[in-house]
Amino acid sequence: MKSNHAVKVIAVTGGKGGVGKTNVSVNLSLALGEMGRRTVLMDADLGLANVDVLLGLRAKKNISDVLSGECSLSDVMLDVNENVRIVPACSGTQEMTSLSAHEHAELIYAFNEVADSIDVLVIDTAAGISDSVVSFVRAAQEVLVVVCDEPTSITDAYALIKLLNRDYRTTRFRVLANMVATDAEGRNMFNKLVTVTDRFLEVTLQYVGSIPYDENVRKSVQRQIPVLKAFSKTKAALAYRQLATKVDSWPVQDVPRGHLEFFVERLVQGV
Repeated sequence: MKSNHAVKVIAVTGGKGGVGKTNVSVNLSLALGEMGRRTVLMDADLGLANVDVLLGLRAKKNISDVLSGECSLSDVMLDVNENVRIVPACSGTQEMTSLSAHEHAELIYAFNEVADSIDVLVIDTAAGISDSVVSFVRAAQEVLVVVCDEPTSITDAYALIKLLNRDYRTTRFRVLANMVATDAEGRNMFNKLVTVTDRFLEVTLQYVGSIPYDENVRKSVQRQIPVLKAFSKTKAALAYRQLATKVDSWPVQDVPRGHLEFFVERLVQGV
C-alpha cells in the first residue's frame, strides 16, 4: 500500500551563475525546517557541488554513488539539523555533467524511496540551460527563478523561461529578486522580465518577493554557516523566513503532467 503523503518539489534556478541560487536554496530549506517541514535539499549542480561546502559539511558519498548502484539515496543524505537533510553532488567529475536521459530518470525515481520522510524537496540547479538543468526543472512542481540586478541576469532568466516554455510548454514561473537595495528595486527587475515575457511568450510570472543585499551573507559564506544560523536576526534572514512562509502556502500538485516528475509513481497510481 502506497502512502498518500504529498511532497512539494521546488526547483531553484536562474539561468546564469552568480545570482545567489545556492544561498537561496540553502537558507530557504533551513527556514522551511524551522517551520517544522521535513525538507531535503538536493545539490543538482552535479559536476560542481557546493551545497555541502556552504553548510560546512563533508560528504563521504554522493549522487554518483547512487547512480553507480553502490548505495541507496538515503545512504548519501547528510543531516543538517532535525528537519533538514541534503543530497550532496560530486565536484570535479566531468561524467556527472553529461548524464543521459535514462540516468536523469533513475536519479529522479530514486527519490520515491524516501518520499514518506519528506514534506518539501528543494532542488538547487546548476547555472545555464543544459539538459541537466532542464531535466530537473521539468521534474519539479514549482520553478523559482532567481534574478539579480545585472542585465545578464534578466537576459539569462528570460532565455531559460523561453526554452522551457517553447520546447516543453512550461507556463508558470515564480520569480525571486536577490541581493536588492530595496524591494522596489526587486519589483523593477521583475517588471523588466514581465515586459519581455508578455511580449513574446505565453507564460505567467509571479513575483514572490526579494532578498535584500546583506553583507552578513558574504560573511556567512566565508564561515560556511548559512546566514539564517550565523546571523539569524539580520534583514536577509528575515526575508528568507518570509519567503519560506510564502512557499509553504503554495498548493501541492496532485496530478501528473505527462512527463518525468519527482514522486510521479504516487500520482500515477492515484494514492
